[in-house]
Amino acid sequence: MDHSTDRPSDIFNNEDSNTSTNVHFDAVLSARLSRRNILRSGVGVVGALALGGTALTGCATGGVAGSTMGSAPASTNLGALAFAAVPKSLEDVVSVPAGYRAEVLYALGDPIMAGAAAFKNDGTDTDFDKRAGDHHDGMEWFSLDASGKPSNSYGTRGIIAMNHEATTDEKLSSFFLHADGGSSTLPRKAAEVDKELLIHGISVIEVEAQAGKWSYKAGSAFNRRVTTMTEAAMHGPARGSEHLITRYSLDGAKVRGTLNNCGTGKTPWGTYASGEENWFGYFARDAKDDDKLGKNNKAITALNRYGRRAGAASRHGWESAGPGDQYMRWNNSVIGASARDDFRNEMNTFGYIVEIDPYKPMQALRKRSALGRLGHENVTFAKAVVGQPIVGYMGDDSRGEYIYKFVSEARWIAADANADDRLAVGDKYLDKGTLFVAKFKQDGTGEWIELSMKNPVVAANPDFEFKSDADVAIFTRLAADAVGATKMDRPEWAGVNPRNGEVYITLTNNSNRTVDGEMAVDAANPRMYKDMKAGKEAVGNVNGHIVRLAHGQPADSTFRWDVYLFASEAGADKGQVNLSNLTDANDLSSPDGLVFSQATGICWIETDDGAYTDQTNCMLMAAIPGRVGDGAKKTLSYKRSDGSSKTVDTYVGKAQSEASFKRFLVGPKGAEITGWCETPDGKAMFVNIQHPGENTKMAAIGDPAKYESQWPANAGYGAGKRPRSATVVITKVDGGQIGT
Repeated sequence: MDHSTDRPSDIFNNEDSNTSTNVHFDAVLSARLSRRNILRSGVGVVGALALGGTALTGCATGGVAGSTMGSAPASTNLGALAFAAVPKSLEDVVSVPAGYRAEVLYALGDPIMAGAAAFKNDGTDTDFDKRAGDHHDGMEWFSLDASGKPSNSYGTRGIIAMNHEATTDEKLSSFFLHADGGSSTLPRKAAEVDKELLIHGISVIEVEAQAGKWSYKAGSAFNRRVTTMTEAAMHGPARGSEHLITRYSLDGAKVRGTLNNCGTGKTPWGTYASGEENWFGYFARDAKDDDKLGKNNKAITALNRYGRRAGAASRHGWESAGPGDQYMRWNNSVIGASARDDFRNEMNTFGYIVEIDPYKPMQALRKRSALGRLGHENVTFAKAVVGQPIVGYMGDDSRGEYIYKFVSEARWIAADANADDRLAVGDKYLDKGTLFVAKFKQDGTGEWIELSMKNPVVAANPDFEFKSDADVAIFTRLAADAVGATKMDRPEWAGVNPRNGEVYITLTNNSNRTVDGEMAVDAANPRMYKDMKAGKEAVGNVNGHIVRLAHGQPADSTFRWDVYLFASEAGADKGQVNLSNLTDANDLSSPDGLVFSQATGICWIETDDGAYTDQTNCMLMAAIPGRVGDGAKKTLSYKRSDGSSKTVDTYVGKAQSEASFKRFLVGPKGAEITGWCETPDGKAMFVNIQHPGENTKMAAIGDPAKYESQWPANAGYGAGKRPRSATVVITKVDGGQIGT
């Protein structure tokens, strides 16, 4: 989300603490600013569907576990996308192409375990540890065969694991959850906080199609909720670190809960990998906390770098609800005599990739610290190759943060794809390995820089003393700062093209991108321009872009890169902004989710936008990917404040056409489109609609007519009129593969 917009959760979802002085490899260039084309022709809602019933209209890439991972059928024709582009829309509906049907499958509050009554959707519901959480986000599919056993290929019965990232807020309160909107001042009421603690985390649900109709099974033995209160085990180099000791965990080995889970990945051994993203905002620090820690305490440097300076207020004020540990743990301040007496280290227990086995609901989740602690969007794994290490790619979703790669110490054994103890296999490949950070060069190449005590730049860093690889795992951002990694425009989802192994990473936007200064334009982040929305000006890389990387082998230390797509409005300056030649059929802003279909090879791109929402709600795009180098070098020209001119070279993928890139879905008002998975045959696609109506004000809580959105209630799904995040399932009327 972009600071230049008025969205209510902007600051929370756009942490901004990277003030490192990394050297930029491109010359800083001056700006020729282009103005948004404000007046645009109106677009009708053709093929719109307010989901509910079977009316027709006229997320982190993981492969299927086992030998099919990363392989799309050779017979699939990717010459052109076989549907008509969906027009832009501002309606409170979900629009899909002619020939497709869409249905709501699973929404906020839906009961999934015994003891949870039908959802009233009036703010009186409780028992959210037995219901769907809020803000449905990344998700993955896990097949079950007809008898209910794990499968690699079954397409009409399976398990969906999904993240519940956050809540819809104004001030402190997740107001749609509470009958009166909740409290907006401190201290918070314990009953309100208890709901909010359980609304976050992960859902695991069984789903099945019968006679073409999909539904989730409310009483399935596979169903599970993971929340902020669920015990987890820390794994990898950070386990047992002094920086993880709290009143809850005296040995730094166990931790509690998962938080702000965003994107996902599916491991080659068939488990679910969830990224903990913007967890920092849930913690408060006392204004005098630096003094209590001591001025030379390196914890202060780390807290500042991870967005919690002394005096920082928390997003929800959970720490104010009472004396119990479930509330006090959100106070990151020094209170007791040592770390064993308070929760000064609690924030260090978040920011990891979390692994669970959806097939075994009784197994504890594990946090994989070897993959680093950052604002994880997701992790995507390269195709597993026998005799080679497992390789995963990750983005850190904040302005000016970095792109990472993990390479396992262990080498892949084919039998591990079908092991019964899947988390033990995860121990083997994810607890030991090497973390790298990306540095992009101006000639279209880049290098992966090792982040470990073996790197003398890390070990001898004068700005922060790293004593062990546990320190590197916990304070990863500081290690990446030290080696001069490239500051990117909010790295979000990563996905691996199953046809050629190239890695795609969305860079959503960056309001801090400038001509000169700490975050100057460079080859990999080359745009800085003005954009107008309803008379207000936004500056920076307002619309975002998607970068892609190619290697000889995923574990290589170098890579080639170009920019696959520059997001833009169709009417923007084609010489400086609309570099991908987008039209009304495929223009977009703020690419976020990105997942490749393993069945068809189509790349699905989702938006989380606040800059273009005067013209269209957020959307899902379908793309036929090319390859690194299929375009050309492009020189952008800027004018500096002193009048001097500079240029920056970048590398642009081939121009887009409607045949290879177009809009597939537009969501309801206020919603982000996020989370994506499919059945192995590519005939059913699941997409999450997150926070419809998020711009609603708390004062409107008693008047549904004032809600920005009433979806999916306005489509006939469920009780009440309060908007709900939900999963939709999309199928083709003729029963064929999606998009082809």
